[in-house]
Amino acid sequence: MTTITIPKNLISQKELTVIPKQEYDQFNAWKKSIQVNLEDAWFWSPKWQKKEAEADKAIRAGRVSGPFSTHKNLVSALRRKKK
Repeated sequence: MTTITIPKNLISQKELTVIPKQEYDQFNAWKKSIQVNLEDAWFWSPKWQKKEAEADKAIRAGRVSGPFSTHKNLVSALRRKKK
């Protein structure tokens, strides 16, 4: 049995995931075997992934609007938000 000590600052950030070594090795082998279409490479850039993480956080916090049934409803919501 292996004991792992996790620093408190990592636990409080809720960004730590512990993966058994066998599964980690399998994931790395899978990751190396896939190919990203060059047209989609922008999505995997650190800048875009940061934006994706921000969007996910906003969704979890309920800071989203919609869906809207018509474009008029969308424009109305945007105008109300602007005030």
